[in-house]
Amino acid sequence: MVGGEMSAGRRGELVRVAFDLVASGGLEGLRLRQVAEGVGIDHSTLHHHFPTKQHLVEAVAEYATAQFHVTAPPAGPDPRFRLASHLDALLTLLRHRPELFVVTAELDLRARRDPAVRAALDRHESGWRTALAGVFVTAGRDDEAVAEATAETVIAAVKGVRLTPELAPAVFARLAAVWTDGTEATEEE
Repeated sequence: MVGGEMSAGRRGELVRVAFDLVASGGLEGLRLRQVAEGVGIDHSTLHHHFPTKQHLVEAVAEYATAQFHVTAPPAGPDPRFRLASHLDALLTLLRHRPELFVVTAELDLRARRDPAVRAALDRHESGWRTALAGVFVTAGRDDEAVAEATAETVIAAVKGVRLTPELAPAVFARLAAVWTDGTEATEEE
């Protein structure tokens, strides 16, 4: 492996270990020595990849938000199907990767006082917001402001169920029903 590839691989390992530590102990429990030990390197070697803990936290934010790309609303003419598919994908992710939602909740709290983490989350949410607003414009909510407000409502609901994941199935089903006029979504339509 070439030095740059090895470095990128090690950097990814460090981010994944840090992600796991944040999921289990929160950002306040994240210790650089534990991250280094988790990949079998010396603490000082970690600083070649991430000069500060802040840099590592920013990388964890980028890594965590990138995991949500699999939930993007699919392309297609039927907004009901697109929204239902998006919510189903989020529910599947919540069931199979609950730690992802724990970490993003931690990051959202950190972002209130950390501009770099806020910027990473804003980049993700901007794309999410645009994709959802596009679904709602397609659904006949031609007023862009209404489509954007509807997208914000969905985002707020998704963020809310991170704290009570057992409510997610009912909340997501209700969202789909409300925003699709209660009609059944199908891929064929």
